[in-house]
Amino acid sequence: MQSDQFNYLPILMQAMLVIGFVVATIIISGKLGPKRNSVIKDKNFECGVESVGNARIPFSVKYFLVAILFVLFDIEVIFLYPWAINFKELGLEGMVKMIIFMSLLLVGFFYIIKKKAIEWE
Repeated sequence: MQSDQFNYLPILMQAMLVIGFVVATIIISGKLGPKRNSVIKDKNFECGVESVGNARIPFSVKYFLVAILFVLFDIEVIFLYPWAINFKELGLEGMVKMIIFMSLLLVGFFYIIKKKAIEWE
């Protein structure tokens, strides 16, 4: 039992070394780096465009909806790949389950099309 715990000692030592190096690098660079503050340097700057107005402008919900739908339908590939690899071993039962899965996705896709969720104005 004790030998099992002893096997993790090199991993613990390496993790402590990495954490110590990161913390030391951040502290040393903060102490040694230049500190020049000015009105112009401290002013907000974004891609060469002057910052004017409120940053909290409303985004269109369509953007988020398309992103979520992309992720949702992209996840189906994660389920299709192992099924395709093990197609012969799964047999008829695997085929029936995949038909049910794909038909549920197809129903959801037609619902999205019917609601015009991915149409831009």
